[in-house]
Amino acid sequence: MSAPGYPGPYNNPPYPMAQYGDQSVAPYPAPHGGYGDPHQAPPPGFNPGYNQGPPPVMYQPVPVPEYGAPPGAIAPAMAAAAPVGVPPGLEYLTQIDQILIHQKVELLEAFIGFETNNQYEIKNSLGQKIYNAKEKNDCCTRNCCGSLRSFDMKIKDTMDREVIRIIRPFRCVSCWFPCCLQEMEIQAPPGTTIGYVKQDWHPCLPKFSIQGPNKETLLKLDGPCFACNCCGDVNFELKGKDSDQPVGRISKQWSGLLKEVFTDTDNFGIQFPLDMDVKLKAVLMGACFLIDFMFFEKVGEANQRSSVFS
Repeated sequence: MSAPGYPGPYNNPPYPMAQYGDQSVAPYPAPHGGYGDPHQAPPPGFNPGYNQGPPPVMYQPVPVPEYGAPPGAIAPAMAAAAPVGVPPGLEYLTQIDQILIHQKVELLEAFIGFETNNQYEIKNSLGQKIYNAKEKNDCCTRNCCGSLRSFDMKIKDTMDREVIRIIRPFRCVSCWFPCCLQEMEIQAPPGTTIGYVKQDWHPCLPKFSIQGPNKETLLKLDGPCFACNCCGDVNFELKGKDSDQPVGRISKQWSGLLKEVFTDTDNFGIQFPLDMDVKLKAVLMGACFLIDFMFFEKVGEANQRSSVFS
């Protein structure tokens, strides 16, 4: 018996190849755990199984030590790519459904009544600061126009980069002047308008429209008849454009008797759906500042406004 040899010339029949699932013809055994020819397509019906089931869950990369680095050294983590359509600096807003806004106490304003630029800290639900906001205008405007004053407000992140700009022109606020009510423009990044907050005329209630960049109404914001927080919170309900079902809320929170009487330092909370457009979340921040100036800002000896009548 002659020993088997390699196949002869090209006209000799090739070795028989087994089909997937066919045990009648046995091919040459492949090494255990080996792979087939990477240049050959799998036979019909072949399903390796790695594309079945739900897609794998992707996690943010964890920093690992670089090769050759000393023990304990950690390589810098790669920054996550910004979601499509999110203005720079607002990526964090996509992960939260609540914002806390705390107005800083101005000692000069508290003791002598001289109106200074309002400053705010914007925090997450854990109390961690995520943004700073500061009003910008001149001394004459602040002390002569009171709570109706115009201003530009710059909102900066923790790296001192301006990410949002709020522009408020001088407007009336009383229901007796329905032709020139309050309006505020929100830009993110500065120079790109993403929405407006516009006061809607109503004889009794404070009502606002949350609008897009083309001044199309997207949401409604309704407040109580008297925006006075006597030992309690004041809630402004956020509703759909054509629905009375609340989807969020802006709350003026009770700060304590001493702060409420002797200062105009205010605390606010904003609640919204987690999947809300991040640009609308930024516009709601502007709406919160407008509500603060309209109803909870005291200038000198003047009392704060509590309704649309005054």
